[in-house]
Amino acid sequence: MLRDTVIVFARAPRLGTVKRRLARDIGDRAALRFYRANLVRLLRALKRDRRFRTVLAATPDYVRVRWPIRVPIMAQGGGDLGHRMHRACKRHGRVAIVGTDIPALNAEDVALAFRTLGRAQAVFGPSDDGGYWLVALSPRRPAQPFAGVRWSTEHALADTLANFAGRRVVLLRTLRDVDTGADL
Repeated sequence: MLRDTVIVFARAPRLGTVKRRLARDIGDRAALRFYRANLVRLLRALKRDRRFRTVLAATPDYVRVRWPIRVPIMAQGGGDLGHRMHRACKRHGRVAIVGTDIPALNAEDVALAFRTLGRAQAVFGPSDDGGYWLVALSPRRPAQPFAGVRWSTEHALADTLANFAGRRVVLLRTLRDVDTGADL
């Protein structure tokens, strides 16, 4: 039996390349500190949980960087976020994808998403800005689950849900992601 897998989508933690919108408000060094601390906290919590396997999907591809926690690493590859997420999902049966900018996200949220997949084909964790902090997919997913999504807009969740028309979808709790200084 294939093990449930959570994939953490992350950018290499380097000064000036992470949390750029946040950095405009608080500076590059503070944004990097926030990003790195949240990445470490999340990876530790997920890796410690034995109910699922944790993989890091890194960008830029094959960057030489010292990641703060040792987990299997895969390259995200090219294309927009939807193409990269779709490519990462194709390798797995039951899979969840999370980002690195949700301070309240924890391992129990991921475990709940996998439990919920027993009665749904997809599970989303909505964020208060119209996007989502988690997507979990069963093997019975649409051929193009992320097609036509307007990423980084208030339409991201609605656009993605349109790809799941006629399928059972469950929404988890709404969380806040940190994109700007005001979000902190």
